[in-house]
Amino acid sequence: MEIDTKHFKEKLEAELKAVEEELTHVGHINPTNPADWEPTPTQMDINQADANERSDAVEEYETNSGVLKELEIRFNNIKLALQKIEDGTYGICEISGEPIEADRLEANPAARTNKANMEKEDTLS
Repeated sequence: MEIDTKHFKEKLEAELKAVEEELTHVGHINPTNPADWEPTPTQMDINQADANERSDAVEEYETNSGVLKELEIRFNNIKLALQKIEDGTYGICEISGEPIEADRLEANPAARTNKANMEKEDTLS
């Protein structure tokens, strides 16, 4: 199976840009570790805020943390897929070593496994 890597590279780059944009809405790059993102806390004057405002801020921070984690995983998988295109290993299942189906790559260009192993994809580091 011949993969149109140019097509998938364009899709991945567009998705990377969109994910980066989403990441900036819920977090920022960790200044001590540029490969890591951390959630952005709500700006408020603690001395002026009442209990409900503080509670809402904590809830928003926790929500941002969850969203950020999922986006960061997606961001890293996209970066990995782009690196695989450069390395010539794109479209190969990381578990079986077999090709990833074209329709799976169309649906998820950053897929790391073929359909037979997709339930195991979350176990990959």
